[in-house]
Amino acid sequence: MSDPQSDESLMLSYRDGDLLAFKELYLRHSKGLYLFLAWRSPRKEWVDEIAQDSWANLHQARARYVPQASFRTYLFQIARNRLIDQVRQQRRVVLASELGSGDDEGELFDSLADATHQGTSPEAALDEKQQTEKLHQAIRALPDEQRESLVLQQFNGMSLEEIAALVAVPVETIKSRLRYAMRKLRQQLDQSSVEGARA
Repeated sequence: MSDPQSDESLMLSYRDGDLLAFKELYLRHSKGLYLFLAWRSPRKEWVDEIAQDSWANLHQARARYVPQASFRTYLFQIARNRLIDQVRQQRRVVLASELGSGDDEGELFDSLADATHQGTSPEAALDEKQQTEKLHQAIRALPDEQRESLVLQQFNGMSLEEIAALVAVPVETIKSRLRYAMRKLRQQLDQSSVEGARA
């Protein structure tokens, strides 16, 4: 049994016209890209459009592709740039109060969590869903840069080096953002537990 082809090899094959290579890349990364955008976008309705635009932009840029960073970093950079452009274009319409506070951002994560509840008791499922929602609220409350680093590491499995390359900051900065993010999450979840115990 042969080892699966690397993302970078697949992208080089796609650059040279192999459409099956693109299909494999899409299968490997479409869900992760969507989750990244779902956490990052200030508006839920932008996520599908930006995800599609990102794949279209990848297609248009394929002839210029040179593997310098990982393929995933390359793809997420395209998506991140597209999202930044969208925010800039809409900045007059996007109210500051909307940024990072969408009530439905965790809907996809909730539905994924709900799928794991099969076979559990209703009480256990409800408790787990409430815990998941508390975690999502705590993550959404983080500052943008900390939330982005945390989501890329925890939900997309990116290394510190990949995150640093994607957001163009030193690895030490990413470490700091993750440390602060984890500290704030612990504080918020501890506070939520104390408030829940009083209720």
